[in-house]
Amino acid sequence: MNGEAKQYTTLNRSPYYKSRRIRIWSAAIVAIVAVLCVQSVLPELKLLPAFASGTGAAIVLAIFLTALLCEYIDSSMGMGYGTTLTPLLLLVGYDPLQIVPAVLISEFVTGIAASFMHHCDGNMNLLNNRRERGTAILLSSLSILGAVTAVIIALHIPQWWLGAIIGVIILSVGVVILATFKKRFRYRRSHIIALGTIAAFNKGLSGGGYGPLVTAGQVVSGISPKQAVGITSLAEGVTCFVGLTAYILMYGQLDWALTIPLTLGALFSVPIATLTVRHMPEYIMRAGIGVCTCSLGMLSLIKLVW
Repeated sequence: MNGEAKQYTTLNRSPYYKSRRIRIWSAAIVAIVAVLCVQSVLPELKLLPAFASGTGAAIVLAIFLTALLCEYIDSSMGMGYGTTLTPLLLLVGYDPLQIVPAVLISEFVTGIAASFMHHCDGNMNLLNNRRERGTAILLSSLSILGAVTAVIIALHIPQWWLGAIIGVIILSVGVVILATFKKRFRYRRSHIIALGTIAAFNKGLSGGGYGPLVTAGQVVSGISPKQAVGITSLAEGVTCFVGLTAYILMYGQLDWALTIPLTLGALFSVPIATLTVRHMPEYIMRAGIGVCTCSLGMLSLIKLVW
């Protein structure tokens, strides 16, 4: 690493840089919430832009805060954004054709932003770490293969059985992580290929389940939890870009009143989430990833049964 890069990395890790980032982030969140609250109480002021003219300020605020919380968990643990957010939006009455592209575009934007911030905060180093860079490229490439394969195979496999298989795999990987969370694994490229293909296939078919498999799979394959979260952010961003491109070519419509607050809320969580990863002890992250993976696997199976 040259002198300029070292200086930049040191600056990003300094206490002053961290406190300044938190202050700017807090001020921005307070300002956005204040504007939306004022608009909700005094709708005649017309503070919201034209894209949200048909959506109440209270609804925009709820979408913004929900996306912020879900993406904070996702960027901290490498999983949970789409899996948690999509059912919530369905429950409050949004149509799947509104939700899917909005979630994809928000995950694409935040995935790229989160991977950049993870790199800046030292959670991963794609420029100088050959193994991390190779894993990120491999998983991103598999996203295209998995999405295309999903379209072909989806016509021949009942979705119930596919969901059951994915749920069992996610739960099993989570159990392995919890059972061995103090153990270090050797890096195994074959494991990355297998789990990356399955995860991308599932993402292309159902829109969810990518993060738990890819993040947990990397940990089991010998990648550190902090590196795994950062790499997952980048790979999932690429996966969502592929899905979003396919959606635009097929439908060509986006619900901007949902997409913009969703994307902004998710994007605002990134600076704090990557700081959380930087300062969280690795054994806690490993245990947290294991618990989250098991929980999402169990929820997937319970959803199928009920």
